[in-house]
Amino acid sequence: MNMSPNPVELSFERAAMRCADITPLVYRRLFDAHPETQAMFRSQGSGFVKGSMLALAIEAILDFTGERRGHFRLIACELASHDAYGTSRQLFIAFFAVIRDTLRDLLGDEWSNEIAQAWDTLLTDIDAFAGAPA
Repeated sequence: MNMSPNPVELSFERAAMRCADITPLVYRRLFDAHPETQAMFRSQGSGFVKGSMLALAIEAILDFTGERRGHFRLIACELASHDAYGTSRQLFIAFFAVIRDTLRDLLGDEWSNEIAQAWDTLLTDIDAFAGAPA
């Protein structure tokens, strides 16, 4: 298996070797860190929504750190959509940090300085991008 030279993508690849589905881990962390978010999801049938939301976020992250073919624009679109639902910009951006923290825990000793720095840059860039006028 060829590993990506992109440290953010590499973090997802390594996590995938340890965990087939990070969705429950991401949402457990989100709900622990931001308990108010749990009420934003229905108790029945929300698994698909959570999985879909996470998949879109990952797709946007990978495009944002990669070739920027357009999927990264989902960040701005979803920010506007979530604003309409009453989700604050800060909480929306915090979801990306939750994803990072979940991957960091899964990778353990394989979470390198290079991966950490790439994620720090990514989160700063997403914050700036999401704050830019449309």
